[in-house]
Amino acid sequence: MERGPDGELRFRRLDGTPVPDVALPPKIPDDPVHALRARNEAVGLRLDANTTRPTWLGERLDVGWAIDVLHPRALQPTVIGE
Repeated sequence: MERGPDGELRFRRLDGTPVPDVALPPKIPDDPVHALRARNEAVGLRLDANTTRPTWLGERLDVGWAIDVLHPRALQPTVIGE
């Protein structure tokens, strides 16, 4: 770590290379809820009370279907020795 002539601190790794500056976080709008709703509306995303309501009716899990959907290699042919 070193302080530059401007008073700013500069950090270096053990090998001497500078640690890059981190960007400042984005400014939080005065009304973040309104801003989020406006952004969702702009892309056609409509959230309401039913958005997170599960549609599960108590049926048993179809493990084969779950694997086919969730595992990216499940639909690829199996190669012996892989």
